[in-house]
Amino acid sequence: MSDGQYGILVVEDDFRIADIHRAFIEQSDGFYVVGMARNGSEAKALMAEHAASIQLILLDAFLPDVEGLELLWAIRRDHVHVDIVMVTAAREVETISEALRGGVFDYLIKPIEAARMTQMLTRFRREREALANRVEMSQDELDHVLARLKPGETPRAKTQTLSQALPKGIDRLTLRRVIDSLAGAPDSLTAMQMARIMGASRSTARRYLEFLVAEQAVSAELGYGDVGRPERRYRLLATAHKWLDAL
Repeated sequence: MSDGQYGILVVEDDFRIADIHRAFIEQSDGFYVVGMARNGSEAKALMAEHAASIQLILLDAFLPDVEGLELLWAIRRDHVHVDIVMVTAAREVETISEALRGGVFDYLIKPIEAARMTQMLTRFRREREALANRVEMSQDELDHVLARLKPGETPRAKTQTLSQALPKGIDRLTLRRVIDSLAGAPDSLTAMQMARIMGASRSTARRYLEFLVAEQAVSAELGYGDVGRPERRYRLLATAHKWLDAL
């Protein structure tokens, strides 16, 4: 990890999907791409060269020279510090079950919605930060770290605990201001536009926006700016008023 940034290795043989992953990661606060591998051999070589810089691997199950699950077990054996997320079209229960037994951090089925990817990255960063420099944890602390949205659970159920504990770097008053600004905007906003409204840095604005995306109060989509570069645009969801009640 470098300067609070988590390094990601993308293992994907389809260059178009790999480029989408790269663009998404580069738009996500706290993460950067260490390398891109098109097959298992390249993935192993990049891991051997950059192991200390890689904390997370996005791994496809279908690679030209090796089964993704076989590579999963090999990485688990040789690089125990790395978390792995399967990003694949494989929906078979047998594949999913083996991936879970292999200790994957998450399993994302293609095509992946931006909000789901953001949710995964936010949870990864939250868990890593919560475990950093800790010797022991209580059961309540561990339950909070491992808390995930259960099937059928609504965003409201999660917001009920929001007023009690916000993640590090998220302030309640600033969060409310971000929500109010999105509610009053005639169109979706970029992180830079929100930064100007807040009078804060772009990275600060993006941190609050990505937090809201992960909590399903804001949607995010990739658009293109004036110079043709991809940029994430954020829009308030109809469920976001529940956040205002909880703040």
